[in-house]
Amino acid sequence: MLKNIFGRVFALWATIVFLVTMLIAFPIIWATKFCPEPTASIRFQQVTRVWMRIFFFLSFLRLRIKGREYFERGQSYIVVSNHSSLMDIPLTTPFIPGPNRTIAKKEMASIPIFGMIYKRGSVLVDRKSDESRKQSFSLMKAVLDRGLHMCIYPEGTRNKTKEPLQYFHNGAFKLALDTGRPIIPTVIFNTGKVLPPGKAFYWWPSTIKMHFLEPIEVGSNSMEDLKDETFDVMKQFILQNKD
Repeated sequence: MLKNIFGRVFALWATIVFLVTMLIAFPIIWATKFCPEPTASIRFQQVTRVWMRIFFFLSFLRLRIKGREYFERGQSYIVVSNHSSLMDIPLTTPFIPGPNRTIAKKEMASIPIFGMIYKRGSVLVDRKSDESRKQSFSLMKAVLDRGLHMCIYPEGTRNKTKEPLQYFHNGAFKLALDTGRPIIPTVIFNTGKVLPPGKAFYWWPSTIKMHFLEPIEVGSNSMEDLKDETFDVMKQFILQNKD
């Protein structure tokens, strides 16, 4: 009972901090759209990284990142991450080494002010529309062609089960086959503790960990081979390193 009360108090504080810092960051983020690419994406990430570091600090979160050395300069990657919380996108977008886009739900883009920021860092998709899915795939290829990384959550939705991972969808691995870009498996720990699925208006201070793992090259692998290898690598890492 006491933890639930404190969780709501922390949630109120985190909401206030997020809104205030977002309003401060918004004009700078808005101005980045006038820069040419890839400068616009580089500036956007720099601003959001500072914003998120301040927000995390003031809302009692700590962040540890390992595996940055796997990102080679001049190479764009398909970053494949597990997904257990709404906190995952504000983590991956600023802290993937290098400018990037994240595949994201179109519905969130309609939120005032936040929606503009959300769109700037995303490739939007309407999951109910086959046409939108096709278009998003072309846009993701264009992102990689511009030298940006593409972040994809292959589980498709937040993992609310007790399993380490849910079934992976094909999109990320088809993209790897079509473009030849390496996959970087990424494992995030503890965002589900901060914003637990199924708990309304709740926030719990935690140490969030993000691990980038060794790249998986496309080579002669099939889509199923890539998917299975990525799934197995991430699952084993979660089982071996979970707190």
